[in-house]
Amino acid sequence: MNPLELFEKERLARISKYQNNDDLKNLSNKWLQLSMKEGFVYNFDWLGRPIIQYPNDIVGFQEIVWKVKPDLIIETGIAHGGSLILSASLLALLDLMEATELGIPLDTQNTKRKVVGVDIDIRKHNRELIESNPLANRIIMIEGSSVDQDVIDQVKDISKGYKKVLVCLDSMHTHDHVLKELKLYTELVSIGSYCIVYDTFVEDIAKGFFSNRPWDVGDNPKTAVTEFMYNNPEFEIDHFIHNKLQITVAPNGFLKRIS
Repeated sequence: MNPLELFEKERLARISKYQNNDDLKNLSNKWLQLSMKEGFVYNFDWLGRPIIQYPNDIVGFQEIVWKVKPDLIIETGIAHGGSLILSASLLALLDLMEATELGIPLDTQNTKRKVVGVDIDIRKHNRELIESNPLANRIIMIEGSSVDQDVIDQVKDISKGYKKVLVCLDSMHTHDHVLKELKLYTELVSIGSYCIVYDTFVEDIAKGFFSNRPWDVGDNPKTAVTEFMYNNPEFEIDHFIHNKLQITVAPNGFLKRIS
């Protein structure tokens, strides 16, 4: 076994043990709750745009994109646009690496790999800053509810011709809304790719934690995932990602399409 294979074997063994490490899991959940209370998740930028994600989840997302190598990433929820810029930058790197491997010039103007962002309210200042970003030619924004038929029709139309599609759900976090999103958007996910459902952690924290939000324990993305998984065997929950990250807003939220 060469050193790289040994390193990977040791890493896999270490991460697998985390599943039964209650002390680590409890501490991670406690830190997540305290840091969420202190607004820690709002502290970071990606290439100059605020990205409302934990660093662990940003790294985890990068690993998924590298593994899947999607042609299209669909995101519900835009906010300041940091996640759109993250996705666009990762797709740009995929194009660069593929061009390098093929020994051809990188065409930065004609970029097939795209990011579609959907939000019910794209604020003017955010739209302007996203559209002025050097990666803007990779980004398509749609304003409207992620579960409205007109919006779905637009997303489906854009999706035509793409073979590898990755979906991220991060808009309204109530059970009913996320369940609708899951039913509508997972059909676009390609085999071997993922539907990432953010903020499933709400089910695992104190009831009433988000006193000014419509979601709570018993009514959140994780409860929606649980219901969805009963009737959709073409997906499985990738627990390995959660075990690896430990501190993540998406426990049980990494849904891999297997058939």
